[in-house]
Amino acid sequence: MNPLLPPSSKPPPQGRLRFFHPMLAGATARERFIGCIGALACIGLTGLICAVMLGNGPQLPLLVAPMGASAVLLFAVPSSPLAQPWAIIGGNTLSAFAGYAAGQIIPNPIMAAGAAVAFGIGIMSIARCLHPPGGAAALTVALGGPAVAKWGALFPLVPVGLNSCILVLLGIFFHRLTRRPYPHRPAPVVNPHGTTDPAPADRVGPRQEDVDAALARLGTTFDIAPQDLQQLLHEIEVQALVRTHADLRCEDIMSRDVISVRPDATPAHAQALLLDHDIRTLPVLDEHGHLLGTIGLRDLLRPAVTVADILASAQTADADQPAATLLPVLTDGRTHAVIVTDASGRVAGIISQTDLLGTLGRAPFSREA
Repeated sequence: MNPLLPPSSKPPPQGRLRFFHPMLAGATARERFIGCIGALACIGLTGLICAVMLGNGPQLPLLVAPMGASAVLLFAVPSSPLAQPWAIIGGNTLSAFAGYAAGQIIPNPIMAAGAAVAFGIGIMSIARCLHPPGGAAALTVALGGPAVAKWGALFPLVPVGLNSCILVLLGIFFHRLTRRPYPHRPAPVVNPHGTTDPAPADRVGPRQEDVDAALARLGTTFDIAPQDLQQLLHEIEVQALVRTHADLRCEDIMSRDVISVRPDATPAHAQALLLDHDIRTLPVLDEHGHLLGTIGLRDLLRPAVTVADILASAQTADADQPAATLLPVLTDGRTHAVIVTDASGRVAGIISQTDLLGTLGRAPFSREA
């Protein structure tokens, strides 16, 4: 699958099937299945490891109930700020300490239960580790029981803290095994030229201060990092542009008379082609016309005997791909051209920044609502 192609979208199911439509944005049946497998494997392994470390005695449960809720976040919504490692470990452990303190200070169980959850929310907020299952951990410790009475002030560490640490470590391993990014880190917004200006794609449209102002005006809390929200808004703009220009394909705007170079050519020859034709990117082709990579003036600054020694990886696209999908890559500040290839990897054309922006600037926008 070409990485520049937008993911296919389907309309929400109608009728009875709507009950199976995911309630969270971005959730798919595949992601939910992976989440179920992760919870099955890692909760079971957490209990097994604790049994080996602590023994299976009645005085100490292998797993505390809040771990089930933590697993829901960790495996079903791993990009949530509430599901990150410090949120799980710090949230559960600190809240358990808050619950123990409330149980010791307040003799009335009902009042202690309410205070435990309130103290838990407060300490998690201060420590920046808000985690909903932490409320259950605080309540569990405040209400007490044989295990809590047996271990006393150590209960927040063992088993609550130990369970949390093991579950997080197993979760990190599982997500890497399934190639899901965890811990989640919002994509950094960096100017590729190393200046203080915003990145080219961020100079218009929603900025971080706009997101912050909108959140302040709405006066509510969303389960998404502000940086992720800004990235989502930019992606929505791109997808709207792709929809507006859906009929404009790469084959409609690509240059077909492609100036290219062979991998055994000298850097001096490649530089001459770039300067003579006033272009910034040369596709490097083998004897059968298959794309091997690209070469540009920046690459030519490195010492080399042949072009093959310094060629760079190429950004590619399909001929029938919507041309507007190339906008993010051609405005990233690094890529100056995208190579259009066929199914066999042979070069069919090339689209430069000028080709795309010049075409979009002249193409009429759809009046469709």
